[in-house]
Amino acid sequence: MNKISIFVLIFFAFITNINAEDIKRIFVGNQNAKITIIAFESLTCSHCANFHKDVYPQLKEEYIDTGLAKIEFRHFPLDMAAFNASKISQCKNDGGSNILDILFLNQKKWVKGSTAEEANDYLKNFLIAEGINVDFNKCINNKKLEDFVLNDRINGVKKFKVNSTPTIIINNEKFEKSLNYKNLKKALEKLI
Repeated sequence: MNKISIFVLIFFAFITNINAEDIKRIFVGNQNAKITIIAFESLTCSHCANFHKDVYPQLKEEYIDTGLAKIEFRHFPLDMAAFNASKISQCKNDGGSNILDILFLNQKKWVKGSTAEEANDYLKNFLIAEGINVDFNKCINNKKLEDFVLNDRINGVKKFKVNSTPTIIINNEKFEKSLNYKNLKKALEKLI
């Protein structure tokens, strides 16, 4: 499936306005933290993977684990591989980021293939090799998960004018500086 097909699915989800409230948002940190960080990401985006490897560990240690901030991960798939991986990250999810983290930290192992079928095969084989027990076909064909992921993307565009990944939102304000830990820390320190 190509980018046009993703946008057709997004348009359909927007028109039908499906409610997927029973699916838990992926977040890390204290729900009542003073600072809320929202990260709009695509699981096939190399810049998003770099954020998880280079920025997120320090952010988690200094702000999230200390209770100053929480982070919510929102889906903004840029292609079918990312779309299906997003559905997998939400499948059987209790709100934790374990599968999401594994997918980002091992992105080069599964983001392969020139067709949707090939990409799915690489993703499925990666999950099996990692011991992640999900019913792959059931997850990627789940309409509620599909709507949830597409609604994240729609809401990102409508509410925050997201047009690239990763896009970081801090307390409902779009973070406009270069995304590195130093710049992010400066923005967070102003809110403490």
